[in-house]
Amino acid sequence: MVKLLRVAVVDDERPARRFLINQLKTIANVEVAGEAANGRDAVELIEQQKPDLCLLDINMPEMNGLDAARLIKAGAAPLVVFVTAYDEYAIQAFEVSAIGYLLKPVEREQLVATIDRARTFAAAPLAERTRGQAAVSAVGTVARRSYLERIPVRRRDDTVILPVREIVSIVADGELLNLTTVSNERYTICHRLHALEARLDPRRFVRLGRGTLVAVDRVQKFCAMPGGTYQVQLTNGQVLVASRIQSRALRDSFLRL
Repeated sequence: MVKLLRVAVVDDERPARRFLINQLKTIANVEVAGEAANGRDAVELIEQQKPDLCLLDINMPEMNGLDAARLIKAGAAPLVVFVTAYDEYAIQAFEVSAIGYLLKPVEREQLVATIDRARTFAAAPLAERTRGQAAVSAVGTVARRSYLERIPVRRRDDTVILPVREIVSIVADGELLNLTTVSNERYTICHRLHALEARLDPRRFVRLGRGTLVAVDRVQKFCAMPGGTYQVQLTNGQVLVASRIQSRALRDSFLRL
């Protein structure tokens, strides 16, 4: 009989917490032990609920996930898997005995594999579990950055698999992202721009400003504007404005031989 695995979810972004919780509820013999939106609440949640596993975001205000993991009392410490949009924290993550590392946006297959790994660790005697965590740290089995090739998007009651190569622009609108394709189809997803950008090949996309990404190969024309900025015309007819800072970067990378 498979033992019930109790999992706590910690992330300061509510959509990210909802996604993980909803996915966990579809996995057999997994129970959500609670959720928290910051590091301090995470420490309290873990010490009270004593989950088997904590999916812990690293980048949180006031107290990040690494600091929270270090504050958890030894007797209450669960297995830890860090979840973040950035992979530069990998070494630090394993220094606090994390058993895994997931990059946002988390894919279901990765999450299921992580749950399976956690079950293996949880079932092992404490001494073996400790050696196993040390071995994971030593070999650095970190979830490597893999660039997205497809993005699932909703169209009414259907889920459309949108190839990244067909995306011309990504424009943020609050917590929503508007994706426009080469054929001017428009899709909206609930995600943070910086999290999605971290999973896209930087050779294929460039920022025009704080809330806009465009596909490099879809840039057709630059039109100079007053103040040292540019209007950027894309191959699908879209016209977007680059910020002053990004205009300088675009001038250096696009407009010089």
